Amino acid sequence: MPSKEFSFELITQDDKARLGKIYTSRGVIDTPAFMPVGTQGSVKGIFTDDISKTNTQIILGNTYHLLLRPGVEILNSFNGLHNFMNWKKPILTDSGGYQIMSLSKFNKIDLKVGAIFSSHIDGKKIILSPEKSIQVQKSINSDIVMVLDECPKLTKDKKILSNAINTSIDWAKRCKIEFGNEKSKALFGIAQGGLYKDLRVESIEKLIEIDFDGYAMGGLAVGEKQTEMFKILNETTNHLPQKKPRYLMGVGTPSDILGAVKEGIDMFDCVMPTRSGRTGLAFTWEGKVNLKNSKYQNDKMPLDVNCDIRDLNKYSKGYLNHLIKSNEMMASMLISLHNIYFYQQFMREIQKNIKNGTFRLFYKKYINLFD
Repeated sequence: MPSKEFSFELITQDDKARLGKIYTSRGVIDTPAFMPVGTQGSVKGIFTDDISKTNTQIILGNTYHLLLRPGVEILNSFNGLHNFMNWKKPILTDSGGYQIMSLSKFNKIDLKVGAIFSSHIDGKKIILSPEKSIQVQKSINSDIVMVLDECPKLTKDKKILSNAINTSIDWAKRCKIEFGNEKSKALFGIAQGGLYKDLRVESIEKLIEIDFDGYAMGGLAVGEKQTEMFKILNETTNHLPQKKPRYLMGVGTPSDILGAVKEGIDMFDCVMPTRSGRTGLAFTWEGKVNLKNSKYQNDKMPLDVNCDIRDLNKYSKGYLNHLIKSNEMMASMLISLHNIYFYQQFMREIQKNIKNGTFRLFYKKYINLFD
């Protein structure tokens, strides 16, 4: 049931893998949870109602992009993104910190101000300060708000990483002040530090001093090897508060998620299911299926016989192969929807196995399936 105040319940653990529930005013989120990415108020190529039918309990929106379009004025007139896009369940918003890195050629950092962007759309000057980021996320009416942080590109330079921590901690404090004492929503801090345990622990400890409702690991999935990501998670997740949700930002493939759950992570987001869908790549219980491959042109079986959303189990791989080769937009729509469905089924199985104490067996069975 919805709750007036944000809270997290840790139900049980299987070794470090955690089963829990996040309570928000718009509904309960079972963890480990996967959040489809709706950067601009849309999970690409999928009807909002269909997203809900996949058992998705929360989606992600993006502060920077929604600030540019449709803008705060329109978001306020609709009383937030939920009404604007007809989504009734919780929304988490990225703060714009990732865009500071990904759109670095369009911005510069002023430590006292924030990030100063030249809009990648029309060149207009945009100042994204910590305070502005929180204000925009409140206009979006986010249920889970992220602090603005500096997310460095992949580097071994400890000075760059250390400076990013200092900037991020200063901005996190400013975000906390701007956020105020709003119990119905949550504010998450973001730890940085690259692949260095000492820097990660330093960042986490400074964030805990500020005190947030949840804690994210940022600056991963930026080009490092999967084994490197798993190693730093193994070394640092125990430093995160036990009774608050843990979020690994921008991750990832099913095996990425599985390995991170093993290290105690509760929440994930990634464009992978829909981006892959647009290129003809499907995720299934038999592994990845590249539907562009001519070997599927006579395949009469669906991707999943159990998925009846939009009658997906009535479309053969052969038909999907035809749609791709014919450059029909329905190909990406159907495969993207299937992928979101698969990801949510994958998360349900992870939850079930943690509850039953069989997560390690599930992990061993599937960790290498999606390589």
